[in-house]
Amino acid sequence: MILALILPAPTIEVVYNTYMEAEGIVTPKIFNIDGTDLIVDNSSLHKTLTMTSTFNLELMDRHYHKMPKTQYLGSKERLVRWLYDNSPKDINVFFDAFSGTSVVGHYFKNKGKKVIANDFLKFNYHIGKALIENNKVTLTERDIKLLLSKNNKADNLIERTFTNVFFERDQAQFLDNFRANVELLNNQYKKSLALTIMNRSLTRKVLLGHFAHLSALRYSRDPARIKRNPTIARPIKDLFLELVPDYNKAVFSNSQKNKVYCENTTGLISKLRGVDLVYFDPPYYGRHPDYQAFYHFLETFVEYWNDKEFVNGTKQYFPKKQSGFVKQKEVVSSFKKLFAASTHIPYWLISYNSKSYPTEDIMIDLIKNHKKVKVVHHEYQNHYGGKGSRQGTKEYLFFCYD
Repeated sequence: MILALILPAPTIEVVYNTYMEAEGIVTPKIFNIDGTDLIVDNSSLHKTLTMTSTFNLELMDRHYHKMPKTQYLGSKERLVRWLYDNSPKDINVFFDAFSGTSVVGHYFKNKGKKVIANDFLKFNYHIGKALIENNKVTLTERDIKLLLSKNNKADNLIERTFTNVFFERDQAQFLDNFRANVELLNNQYKKSLALTIMNRSLTRKVLLGHFAHLSALRYSRDPARIKRNPTIARPIKDLFLELVPDYNKAVFSNSQKNKVYCENTTGLISKLRGVDLVYFDPPYYGRHPDYQAFYHFLETFVEYWNDKEFVNGTKQYFPKKQSGFVKQKEVVSSFKKLFAASTHIPYWLISYNSKSYPTEDIMIDLIKNHKKVKVVHHEYQNHYGGKGSRQGTKEYLFFCYD
């Protein structure tokens, strides 16, 4: 028996194979692609395959607009579908208020929602700029050649500050040169995309994916460590080049005018109008809340400060921005201000953690001053992404509504 699936010709083979893989079915042999018709051998199917046009579009989105894997404390990449399934569907405008790596905003963008995203750290802002606000601009071979070319006017901030801290001298010099060349790109989205890909390369290069320790160089010379994680010994240039195709594929248009900000969330949210759903994923006090301590180098790299102090062994920039969610005495007050500024938005989704402060009961009391609330729990089954996702720890999702 022969089964014909009618789909756009450039995507059909990938879409079909993606579906088969997702369903756990051995992919049948593809005999021919002719125009828009895919002819496949149906004899190896284990069940009837029915694909509606809506399902096909979602399947194509999943493949062609897949978010590259993150390596970020607190990332929601493994929970994003759970978050979406527990969100209201009758919305048009989604605000990702603490966007981080933009995995949640990118998922909602795939669903056709207008996405507004915000993060007060500039390196996270560039991720959103590259993958949320940007609808079509990618890095070309010419751009990559420019980024990797010798720049005689490059400064040496990274070399003089971080050599023998996180990088060998030649790698630090490469980063200074690359950062200077980013400014030669003729498009804001290209600049953000280049910085985003390089920052992801750096979290692959440095042990544990963050910069709050001084073991990176020692382990990058340890054969046993290299065997377990070869990327820590590879040149940054190679890691960058390897990631470019995946990030280019993650750029797409959802026919919306998406927008990204780099502001204090509480101040920004009071100015936004027309938002149907806001998602709050603030730092979890007690569960690595100080993202600037873990990712200070990425912020230094994108800002390229020459007027900051660099303190402690890891050379953190000083002074740091104040989020209001890092110190216990500030957290409850910060939530009160955030919620009071958000009352005009009909729906809220709030992620929080069972090992964090405030407790679930305190959070519910704070929310009830403004909204009705129900809580959904997700229990982590294995360790992933830091202290907040250890086995037995629960992720709370507060669904808040008028």
